[in-house]
Formats: sequence, C-alpha cells, structure tokens
Amino acid sequence: MNAAVATTIFAVFMVGTVGLGLLAVRRRTGGGIAEWSVGGRSLGAVFIWVLMAGESYTSFSYLGAAGWGYNYGAPVLYVVAYMSCGYAVGYVVGPMLWAYARRHDLVGITDILAHRFGRPWLGALTAVLATVFLLPYIQLQITGMGVVVSTISYGAISLNWGYFIAFAVTTGFVVVSGLRGSAWVSVLKDVLVIGTLGFLAVYVPLHYFDGYGPLLDRLVAWKGEWLTLPGHDGGGAGGSGLGTAWFITTSLLNALTVVIFSTTVAGYLGARDADALRRNAIWLPAYNVLLFIPMLLGMAALFVVPGLTGADSNLALFRLVVDSLPAWAVGIIGVAAALSSIVPMAVFMLVIGTMWGRSVLSLVPRLRARQKGAAQVVVVAAGASALVLTYVAPNTLVRLSLISYEGMAQLLPMVLLGLVWRRLTPTGGLSGLAVGVGTVCALVFTGHDPVWGVNAGIVALAANLVVALVVTSVTKADADPRPDADVLASDSLDATPSASGRAALGRAVSGRAVSGDSADGGFADGAAAEGDFADGACAVTASEGAPAAPAPPSRPAP
Repeated sequence: MNAAVATTIFAVFMVGTVGLGLLAVRRRTGGGIAEWSVGGRSLGAVFIWVLMAGESYTSFSYLGAAGWGYNYGAPVLYVVAYMSCGYAVGYVVGPMLWAYARRHDLVGITDILAHRFGRPWLGALTAVLATVFLLPYIQLQITGMGVVVSTISYGAISLNWGYFIAFAVTTGFVVVSGLRGSAWVSVLKDVLVIGTLGFLAVYVPLHYFDGYGPLLDRLVAWKGEWLTLPGHDGGGAGGSGLGTAWFITTSLLNALTVVIFSTTVAGYLGARDADALRRNAIWLPAYNVLLFIPMLLGMAALFVVPGLTGADSNLALFRLVVDSLPAWAVGIIGVAAALSSIVPMAVFMLVIGTMWGRSVLSLVPRLRARQKGAAQVVVVAAGASALVLTYVAPNTLVRLSLISYEGMAQLLPMVLLGLVWRRLTPTGGLSGLAVGVGTVCALVFTGHDPVWGVNAGIVALAANLVVALVVTSVTKADADPRPDADVLASDSLDATPSASGRAALGRAVSGRAVSGDSADGGFADGAAAEGDFADGACAVTASEGAPAAPAPPSRPAP
C-alpha cells in the first residue's frame, strides 16, 4: 500500500512536469536552435535565478551531500564554499560572456571558442572534449534519480528500472521543451525543495533526537572527528586526504570552473540582459543555505542508520525519510529529489545537443540547415550513452562530479585568458589543454586524487597554464586580421563588430553555415525572431563568406 501511494504521487508529478514543459513552449514554434537552446535569449531575472539555482541544487544535494556528511563530515562544506565563491566570479564573467555571445550571435561555449580563435574545428574539438567530461555528470543525475525512484517505491521498482525512468522522462522533456521548459520546471522544483528541506530540517532532529541541542551534543561527544578537517578517516597514509589543502584547492578550482561550465554558460546566454546576471550573482549564494540541511542530516543518520558503506551511504537521508514518514510525504519528498535530478540533467543534455548540433554536425553540409533537429537527436544519444554507463560503470556520486569539474577546468585558459589576452595562440592554448587533460586523467584514474594533499585538477590546471604560456611565447602571434573589438570580450554591447572584422571572420569560416533550421521556419542563428541580434550584429553567408548588412538595433527589453 505504501509503495502504491508514493509511486502514484510520483507518477502524477512526472506527468505534470512534462506538461509544464509543453506549456512553456506552447506559443514558441520556430525560432531555431537559439530559441530551443538558450530560450531565445529572453529569460528575465526570476527565471534565470530559478534555472541557475536548479542547476546547482541537484541529486547530489539530496544524496551525495548527505552521503559525504555521513562518511566524512566537514569536507563536504567545500560545496558551499566553491558555489558561493563561484557566484562572485560569475558577477564579472557572466555579463562578459553574455555580451560576447550576444554581440556575435553565439549559443554556447564551443561557439565562443570557435569565434575567438577563428577556427570552426576548434569548436568541434571542444564539443567532443566537453561531452566526455559532461556524460559522467548526466550519469550522476540518472543514478541519483534511480535511487530516489527505487527508494520511495519501497523497493517495488528496481534500481535498473529507476535509471530507465530517469532517462526516459528527462529525454522526452528536454527534446520537446528546451531551456525555457527547464526554467519553468525549476520554479516547481524550487518550491518543493525549499518546502521539503525546511520540513526535514525541523522534523528529523525533533523526531529522532528531541531537538537540535541533543543532536549537536551527541555529534560533539561521539562524532567530533566529523566536525573538523580532514573529517572522519581523513588523516594518515591510508586516509581520505581531504584536509585543509584539498579543501582550499578544490573550492578554488570549482569556483573558477563553474563559471565556464557548459550548463552555467547556457544560463548566462539565456538571460535578457546582463543586469539579470549581476542580480543573480548577488542573490544566488542565499540558496546555498539549503545545502547545510542534507549535510547535517547525513551526520544525524550516523546515529539512526549506522553501518552504511560505499554507495549505500548516499541513501542516508532517504533512510531517515522512509523509516519515519507516511507514504504520501515520502512521495512528495521523492518528487522534489527527482526534479533536482531532472532539471540539471535536462540542461546538461541540452548543452551537449547544442554543442554537437552547432559546432560538430554543422560541419557536414547536409546538416547545416538542420542544426536544431540534429541537436535533438544528439540529446537522445547522449542520454542513452549515460544510461549505459550507469548500468556498466556505476560509481559514487561525488567522485563523478569531481571528474567532470577537473576535466572541464582545463578549458579555463582558452576561455577566460583567451577572451581578454589577444596574444594567446591556438597552438599554445591547445598544447596546454592537451597537457592538462592528460595530467588530470592520469592522476584521477590511477587513484592519485588528491595528490600531495591537493586537488588533482588544480595540479593539472597549473601544468596546463604553464605550457600554454610557454608555447605561446615561442610561437608567432596568430595571423588573425580582425581587430580586438571583434575578438576579445567586454561586459557591454557598445563595441560592435567592425565591417573589416566581419569580413575577416567570414573568410576565416567560409563554408560554415550559420544555424538556420530553415526547414523549421527558423531564422539565421535562431535570433531574429525576437529581436535577438545584438546591436550591429550580422549574419555571414556561407556561400560568399561576405557579411550581410547590419541588422537594426534590438528593441529594448520590456
């Protein structure tokens, strides 16, 4: 009976989620890949806030954070540290990337790199590399949602079926609704997350410990090792190595990486204006307060469900829920946790589809006019690949997340340094990238993370940066005729591309067609339907490599 009640509530909400995604795009036919992938660049401050908060509050927050609190304790606070610092970095970087992409009509991180260095193949290479490091993150969300589905069904639904349900719901949702649908569902998710975690923050300590005082007293008296770095079982030669140096380097690396993470950039580019991003950078850290709840409840579970090991520790919070709450409450909490998987997983799949549709498959002449359709096919393929990985290579949640961040961090020099320093050459950037990726893979997959007590990703990033600078210093400057205003980034739209710069870029990328999705009634680059061209932006014709006439200035946003 309990399983029937909980799964019925879950099923109703999942149907409602897909319906909400359809409602979000009901009047948004056409518009091409820009409407589907970045919401037509028209999302206001509220939708951007809930979307970016939704990307940051994932299944890890319900499962992995509680699991790390259960296993280690204090080291899990790195999540709060890096996200809060990352929003501060995003206050500067977000508007810069938004203005650069809008000025040149770009829809993702691969577009940005291809335009900066004037080489379409670089965008394709970046798409392949980013996909390799993003697939584990999709796998993380599939794993998390599968665990939730199996747990709230009281074991009636197996983990394998739970994984498939996660894949099927999210894939169908994102193919149909795109980024705009994800933003709408994020509103529902945030309401449920805030409500359920607020309830659990009060209920669990009162139900199991008669309040916070007795709970904290027991933690201090019996589990004091969990309350300081390096946490439980963290010291010594065979310990976790999650000490102070690891905490600082991981927080620093992730704070820098999160601002160029493909899903974060998708949120940036979906904004209506740069001020929406600045306001969000100010207010988003407040959302991180919620993260303290699963962390603390994970440590509380040490006294209620002792003995959980390995991946089972990720169930610490849900074991408290299932053992003490009625089935209808378990179902609602399960929905909140499931939506915390669906929203970020949808954006990750959307980003992978966009990267391939825009930067890889567009290099095939027959697919240039069908970028949106090609991207939607890639979404299904990416989700299926992650599902297979979930079946054949399961892993604990946080480890998957760290691999993704450490790998994506190696794009930092080419993106952030490349957009502000003209001298960085493609050869230098790619050499550093190769060294960084090789180093991080060698360290992570041989079990040397942390290495010398610090995050392996930051060691790889240091090697990456040194190689990029050395190779750049000994190679000739890139023979790119475009002026700085067409190549480098700023945080305003005032510096419009010059005619000579547009012509030079047209010659550099001759043969590459912009996204038209003409068969679907889309506009060039999916932008013109809603005044999405930046002031003075233009399309480049593939056949002639010459610039079209500048578009008129965009209408002011209402």
